[in-house]
Amino acid sequence: MLEELERLKAKAIAELDSVVNLRELEEWRVRYLGRKGSLTSVLRGLGALPLEERRTVGAAANEVKAALEISLEEKEKTLKEQDLAIALEQTRLDITLPGYPLSLGRLHPTTQIMREICDIFVSMGFQVVEGPEVEWDYYNFEALNIPKDHPARDMWATLWIDTEDDERSMLLRTHTSPMQIRVMEKTRPPVRVIVPGKVYRYEATDATHESMFYQIEGLAVDEGITLGDLKGTLFEFASRLFGEGRKARFRCDYFPFVEPGVEMAIDCLVCQGAGCRLCSHTGWIEILGAGMVHPEVLQRVNYDPEVYTGFAFGMGVERIPMLRYGIEDIRLFYGNDLRFLRQF
Repeated sequence: MLEELERLKAKAIAELDSVVNLRELEEWRVRYLGRKGSLTSVLRGLGALPLEERRTVGAAANEVKAALEISLEEKEKTLKEQDLAIALEQTRLDITLPGYPLSLGRLHPTTQIMREICDIFVSMGFQVVEGPEVEWDYYNFEALNIPKDHPARDMWATLWIDTEDDERSMLLRTHTSPMQIRVMEKTRPPVRVIVPGKVYRYEATDATHESMFYQIEGLAVDEGITLGDLKGTLFEFASRLFGEGRKARFRCDYFPFVEPGVEMAIDCLVCQGAGCRLCSHTGWIEILGAGMVHPEVLQRVNYDPEVYTGFAFGMGVERIPMLRYGIEDIRLFYGNDLRFLRQF
């Protein structure tokens, strides 16, 4: 039995030396050390031997098993190192070659136009401020001269938020105008701010409507501010954004927090005022609403309307690139279609 173990060990070691890959190594392990392997068969025959011989042969068998396992580990380590060396050689980089170009991201078209608009007004002395998107009813409506049950509330399809406060209601702001009140509560005139940010409406989406979009609100309050200052500021803005020579038109409109209220339109970018599909054959495209701050709004923040006057304006940000680039569906801005976004 001892001689058989020595022959088995010698044969196994000889075969192990000829193994060239991990697959052959696994076959070798099963053949000699597996449950049905050669060494296991020898160990199962120990029970038929006398006690003294069984101890001697058993000790020798364990030594052979230990030697084969050590040889197996060493061979496995060697083969893995060889495989790694081959893999590294096959994937070796030529460091003299130029690097692979990286795909760079870019600013969303809405972000681009917001920054452009903000830069224009900052150059005219306005400060950029931001405010909460979840707002109190007081700031979104009441302080802006829109009390409860006022029919003008129907102009904004509102997303209300359940709260435990029965006396005060919260909502997702429907416009950025609430920051007019928040700024004036903490600031004494002169005031010149613009407020970019998201607004929300409870309405179905289509080519011209989204439930979430961006607005930019503007406010200026000081002594002696007139409607002429408003018109001059907005005309300068339109000239810088849409190009020199742009014509502007102001017509009366209604907004509860300004008096008088106006809408501003520019001559069509496509037909230059002659009339086309983009401007509904009117020659004009409305870009924003504005007006002189209502005296009631000024009184809410303890500004004396006999001393101070001001103007405010607001515009939908997405509308600007839609006009500039002839985009007909506002949903494209937030559809995450890279074919659309890569054009800007």
